[in-house]
Amino acid sequence: MDRQQISRLAHAHHPIAAPLADESVARLLDRATAGRADGRALDLGCGEGAWLIRTLAARPGWHAVGVDLDARALTRARETATVLGVERRIGLHHLDAREFTAKEPFDLVVCVGSTHAFGGLLPTLAAARELLSPGGRLLVGDGFWQREPSQAALDGLGAARDEFTDLATTTDRVLADGWTPVSGHVSTEREWEEYEFAWTGSLAEWALDHPDHPEAAAAREAADRRRREWLHGYRGTLGFVTYLLRRD
Repeated sequence: MDRQQISRLAHAHHPIAAPLADESVARLLDRATAGRADGRALDLGCGEGAWLIRTLAARPGWHAVGVDLDARALTRARETATVLGVERRIGLHHLDAREFTAKEPFDLVVCVGSTHAFGGLLPTLAAARELLSPGGRLLVGDGFWQREPSQAALDGLGAARDEFTDLATTTDRVLADGWTPVSGHVSTEREWEEYEFAWTGSLAEWALDHPDHPEAAAAREAADRRRREWLHGYRGTLGFVTYLLRRD
């Protein structure tokens, strides 16, 4: 079972592909679009378009563009947009986020949980800078170490120790790169646990509901492995911060 299919199944009950509760998403989007009756939003690594579709549903004057490599996720995004009546205000591109260009800048750029597409947080900031209008806002979410990672945590994440830093150092790097946090959110323990149980539970339940599917065993193994890596590895060690940034 390929990574994209696993992700689609795992996020069936948690469309935001990050440890953020619905109320946290709503609050961040409200702050990110505040003061603008109309605008243009871009999501780099949009998946099923949850951030963009919520923005359009709340802001009738906004338009949006989403970019992702998962064609099936984009199809689901179109279907959801159609159901909510916002399909005419969203454009979806089956494309590597690193290759996306636009003739006009965006008032809001979103990249939450997809910074790996650019090779990390700072390269993501560099890419967003080229797409953001003067005075525009960037909503970006990435991991940080809540505490010094054990080898079990590193093995569970498949990460190197220097892949993340603590929250203070991460924020200092953002500031040094010419960005100012104007709002933000650090995911709570409850948000993490809801996310991980939704991820592993949705995938495992799909396997239970499709026992004769040729990839049922692979799905169950992926769910069991993720649950084990979380509970015995990175639980309480990996944090997640979502910044709302403006350029200096």
